[in-house]
Amino acid sequence: MKELAFVNVGPPELLILLIIILLLFGGRKLPELARSLGRSLGEFRKGKEEGEREEGAAAEEKSAASKEDESSAKKDAE
Repeated sequence: MKELAFVNVGPPELLILLIIILLLFGGRKLPELARSLGRSLGEFRKGKEEGEREEGAAAEEKSAASKEDESSAKKDAE
């Protein structure tokens, strides 16, 4: 299978990309774009962490419920 050509991105390619972005958006918009990108990345991380916490809490609740079911089944068997 062919390897993708854009996987090998080095400093010259990044410099060209930066120049193109600078030409497209202008020098005044770049700081605003960077701030916006940083905020959205922060929101994404918060959402990811919140989802992981909720997932962990749901797993703990499920585990606790199954343990209660097992203990009540043992009491009924006696």
